[in-house]
Amino acid sequence: MQIKVIRKILEANDRISEQLKNLFQEKKILVINLMSSPGAGKTTLLETTLTDLRKEFNMAVIEGDLQTSNDAERIAATGAQVIQINTEGGCHLDGSMVLEAAGQLELDGVDILFVENVGNLVCPAEFSVGEDFKVTILSVVEGDDKPQKYPLIFAESRVMLLNKTDLMPYVDFSLEKASGFARSLNPAIEIFPVSAKTGEGMDLWYNWLRSEAKNKKR
Repeated sequence: MQIKVIRKILEANDRISEQLKNLFQEKKILVINLMSSPGAGKTTLLETTLTDLRKEFNMAVIEGDLQTSNDAERIAATGAQVIQINTEGGCHLDGSMVLEAAGQLELDGVDILFVENVGNLVCPAEFSVGEDFKVTILSVVEGDDKPQKYPLIFAESRVMLLNKTDLMPYVDFSLEKASGFARSLNPAIEIFPVSAKTGEGMDLWYNWLRSEAKNKKR
């Protein structure tokens, strides 16, 4: 009986996700579901991205967190539209949450919508929120074996951002091992070593966004 209930939940989310996909497709908005563990640097990377690309794109953010509006306030300081979702203990965002939040955004003219998911390497990968791509951030301080330990999120992601590379001299982390583990799960995954703090490698990420945003407009 429990399995049937879980399937019903996932099937209901898939229906809402399809509704969101149709909405975003109609408006030609590139939607990125940004995922990571807590502390991997999602919000910092998003702040840097929004700041560096704000002259090129109209961007908006749906911000997911367990409590507080701290991250949304940081995002709002970049000038981007932002809506905060507090899950009150829920470990992920789902389609219904994003559908409600999207209704509070001015989507006309938006080029890129980032959905910053709740910090968690398990649950967010299971729930589509109408995104074009899932993108997972792995910071070098977390260990290079995370793709082995949490395979689904890396198998489902189009991009893996290896963040905090400025800390590489101080941690035991192998870019080669982490990349190899991720590609064994998902041969098509694109991997960009970056430092949101120093800006190192961010152009690779930006060029990918530029290309996909352009494709979305076609």
